[in-house]
Amino acid sequence: MIQKPKGTKDLLPEESYKWQDAEAKVKKVLESYNFKEIRVPVFEHTELFQRGVGETTDVVQKEMYTFDDKGGRSITLRPEGTAGVVRAYLENGMGSLPSPVKLWYNMGMYRYENVQKGRLREFHQIGAELIGSGSYLADVDVILMANNIFKALNIPGIKLTLNSIGCPKCRAAYQKILKEFIGENLKDYCDTCKTRFEKNPLRILDCKEKRCKEFNQGAPMMIDYLCDECKEHFENVKTMLDSLNVKYEIDSTIVRGLDYYTKTVFEFVDEKSGLTVLGGGRYDGLVEEFGGQPTPAVGFATGVERLMEMYKEYNPDLGEKVPDLYILSMGIEENKKALEISENLRMAGLTVEKDILERSFKSQMKYADKINAKNLLVIGGNELQEGKAKVKNMESGEEKEVSLDSKAIISVIK
Repeated sequence: MIQKPKGTKDLLPEESYKWQDAEAKVKKVLESYNFKEIRVPVFEHTELFQRGVGETTDVVQKEMYTFDDKGGRSITLRPEGTAGVVRAYLENGMGSLPSPVKLWYNMGMYRYENVQKGRLREFHQIGAELIGSGSYLADVDVILMANNIFKALNIPGIKLTLNSIGCPKCRAAYQKILKEFIGENLKDYCDTCKTRFEKNPLRILDCKEKRCKEFNQGAPMMIDYLCDECKEHFENVKTMLDSLNVKYEIDSTIVRGLDYYTKTVFEFVDEKSGLTVLGGGRYDGLVEEFGGQPTPAVGFATGVERLMEMYKEYNPDLGEKVPDLYILSMGIEENKKALEISENLRMAGLTVEKDILERSFKSQMKYADKINAKNLLVIGGNELQEGKAKVKNMESGEEKEVSLDSKAIISVIK
């Protein structure tokens, strides 16, 4: 038997309805801020992620699914959503739309990494991108929207952490100081960090190797070397959050795992496990990096698999969608009537099941019970002749007689 590849997961019907429930709640939050859904290709030219995500990141260096297509072009399955969304923004002339442009997505992503709980090679992200505003107010809006997602999903124990990683101007001066600090022990860092030393020493602070983490302790932090503009921007973000009584902590170690971030970066962390559930920040240089005009932007993404683990934990009473009605019938004319009623009820938004295996009455009764149908309607010869039948509530056992009219049946079971 052929099995699914390592790092992938089948989402079975008993789970998918829970995902749909959570996704609908998240969508409602995003749309309340007037974000519009966008869908981009599952694969892009590899250069897009090399330039956008950054050649010194773990994503590009170690985790991308990259291959040559039959035309010899280097293609990569999307490892994250922002680069593809910004490419679509530029390619489709969305810069001419009223600014800012607010986009959200719910898409599958692909990274070749160690498989662990809540972390797969094929995974899903819900993300939001606000393109066209450099104001601190945009940062605050996006952070508040993310915060409201956890409220909508009834997920407690989430801590907001903030940092600022500056702009290219103040970051250049900081990197010189950081290189002096790291250079003292560079020979003992991992090979990946050694290659990052000249290109992007800030990325060394994000290394997960134990010995590199130890050497990084006491390293100078970007937040202490911000230019006046970046400092003012960050202070304004904090002031606005304070005014709304949104609790947060400053974590100067946050650098995020992607090179395009500037100024504000943030993470929502599960206090119980210490794992980041949602992360994001500002990326003011990415649109220009892809050939567009200088355009500020800010956004976030959350891994749906990890989010769903928490959603199910704190919402244990999620009920599976079950049929509103099962219609039990046998015989040509009876089945015709059952078909007519079931189609009318489905068009009215109800979930209806009926026999399509030509089973006996007894077998149909057992099936209706197994699928937890809320109501049962029996159409036999007598019911057909009289134009009346009984609707039985399967939980209470109560029966109500109704005419074999779709509107009358709907009024009883709704």
